[in-house]
Amino acid sequence: MDFILQHLRKPYGILIPWLALLLLLSGVLWAVRTVGIDGAEQSRAKFELEWSQARQEFAHHKEAQKARKDLVQVWSVLPVERDFAPLALGITEEAKRDRVILPALSYKTEPTPVANTSKGVLQGTMTGRYEDLRRFLYDVETAEEMVYIEDLELVHPDAQQDQTLTFNIKIATYLRGETAKATVQ
Repeated sequence: MDFILQHLRKPYGILIPWLALLLLLSGVLWAVRTVGIDGAEQSRAKFELEWSQARQEFAHHKEAQKARKDLVQVWSVLPVERDFAPLALGITEEAKRDRVILPALSYKTEPTPVANTSKGVLQGTMTGRYEDLRRFLYDVETAEEMVYIEDLELVHPDAQQDQTLTFNIKIATYLRGETAKATVQ
């Protein structure tokens, strides 16, 4: 205690209590920062990570809901396998209305990697005037059924038939199995 009193009497002695207070406050600040602020920042970082994971899960959930809704809509548009022959007949009738000749339209089904689906393919030649062919192709592409023209190739025109064109055509659609609709819903 004497030692402290001797130093307090010196010219710099008045600074010693202030220095002690400064050291005490620095220690308290260090303790608050280490325990309080750093801990709070770690907690905040942890909560932010959990928040971003929850937002990602929510976004994935929303995407899954949208995909499920889209899948139900696509399944409702796909014709059933048993309706493939009538679909081919309907395309032939559409060709007749548009004055297009489809002499030998063959149809077959091919397996797909998706369960309960197959690919229906109609192919053959079509002959007609350009305007009629264009109207027929438009009618096929804009039909209610999900049908699309997969391939269209011009066959060399005959010199005698300058008004008509002949194309090899391949029309495709996807068909759902009988049990597919029940499993999607």
